[in-house]
Amino acid sequence: MNLPNKLTLSRIFLIPIFILLLSLPLDFGEWNIGNTTLPVHHFIAALIFIIGSVTDWVDGYYARKHNLITNLGKFLDPLADKLLVSAALIMLVEMELAAGWIVIIIISREFAVTGLRLVAAGEGTVLAAGSMGKLKTATQMIAIIILLLHNFPFSYLNFPLGTILLYLALIFTVISGVDYFYKNWHVMRDSK
Repeated sequence: MNLPNKLTLSRIFLIPIFILLLSLPLDFGEWNIGNTTLPVHHFIAALIFIIGSVTDWVDGYYARKHNLITNLGKFLDPLADKLLVSAALIMLVEMELAAGWIVIIIISREFAVTGLRLVAAGEGTVLAAGSMGKLKTATQMIAIIILLLHNFPFSYLNFPLGTILLYLALIFTVISGVDYFYKNWHVMRDSK
């Protein structure tokens, strides 16, 4: 197994640790930040999410640079991304830091695009992610990090940047999903 695939697997293995930190009744103390309180275990979970997000970029860059792209990597990398982001969004809903309806739309888009990619793969076609999809992913990850940190450092200014970025991620999610289906709808047409 090559290094990019090991990094991708490490991202998958970080997800249960991330979830446990946010769901178990842990008390590592807390920090008062601005007008909010940040539990230390939320900070640790945010660090784990950041590490997972960085490995997403590193494994892709390394695989392309050293020509280490494998079928296993093509399968695991998007799976790891979707699992990490979905787990974080669902935990944010449970923590009452994100609206459930936003998370439902974001996750539904991921299922729909994955389904389209599966149909395309069955036809021998690989559908690449577009620039809007990459912008969507980056916005989602930054929003998740800021929300996990209870809007630090913007809580000092009473500016809800995490929530604003989540709404922006929702907009990018919908636009990129519509664009993805528009550009690749030919995959859904029967050839008979």
